[in-house]
Amino acid sequence: MPPIETLVEGLLRGEKLALARLITLIERESPDASRALSLALSGADERGREFYCIGFTGPPGSGKSTLVDALTANIRGGEGDATVGIVAVDPSSPFTGGALLGDRIRMEGHYKDPGVYIRSMGTRGSRGGVPSVAQRVVSLLAAAGKDYVIVETVGVGQTELDVMETADTVVVVLVPEAGDTIQTMKAGLMEIADIFVVNKADRGGAEKLATDIEQSLTLIYEETYWRAPVLLTEAHRGTGVAEVRDAIERHRAASAESGEQERRRRRRRRAQFVKSVEEKFAGAFHAMIEDAGAPRPAAAGRGGRARPLHGGVGGAARPRRPRPLAVAVRPVT
Repeated sequence: MPPIETLVEGLLRGEKLALARLITLIERESPDASRALSLALSGADERGREFYCIGFTGPPGSGKSTLVDALTANIRGGEGDATVGIVAVDPSSPFTGGALLGDRIRMEGHYKDPGVYIRSMGTRGSRGGVPSVAQRVVSLLAAAGKDYVIVETVGVGQTELDVMETADTVVVVLVPEAGDTIQTMKAGLMEIADIFVVNKADRGGAEKLATDIEQSLTLIYEETYWRAPVLLTEAHRGTGVAEVRDAIERHRAASAESGEQERRRRRRRRAQFVKSVEEKFAGAFHAMIEDAGAPRPAAAGRGGRARPLHGGVGGAARPRRPRPLAVAVRPVT
């Protein structure tokens, strides 16, 4: 693989191969990943190009991939020739760790478009709908010059809310079969939405669900800079997609004017910093345990019972001092 500096230079020029290799470094948690990300962010800051991140989340089968595909076509077909980066997340197997990565199949129409970059990844054990490396991948896509970065989460329920730590605008996609009014009012997923989309609106019950959501918003929302709209779409036909794009742009303008956009980004940088430190410490801790010859906390002893850690038992070597931790994030302000 070429030197990190060469890859970052290629990334800043918009080369897809360099971008793909750097994302692979991030996903594999390579020792060079932190330095690569730091160089990329520094180069992007010097260029001063603005990007916007949109998160799509919702229950499985709501048509998120189809809607993302249609929105990408809308963005690419508009004025200004805006570029798009897509992070499509699929569930990883709890047994093998593998993932089908099938969301990109619904986006095959954009494969040959030089202004669109699609990257699929598994959840990698994350229970929040988005893998822990997603924010870093979003940063790389922004450094590569993408005007819009779209993150499609794995199908989620009411508490998998990591998309909040990634996106500037959160779009919650529901379908008429999503449940009754009580179900839609449950805490979590409904409270993070900046825009609600009732997809597959050609099915019965779509308008009733939209009405129920609008009524529930009057109960759970206080007066703020923005009131989440409820939109009806048929993504496979392209119906309502232009309205979704318009709502995203209106929310972008409102959040920037109110200062909410900067507050969210500041919270994201802090959350990214904390998560990076936690991961580094966890990795160093497990390495120290393995070096000492002690079992991991989940390891079972005789009789199937977990034994307490005892790194010094049996003449095991004393654990080595863990390597210094290196975390590449933007300064927290």
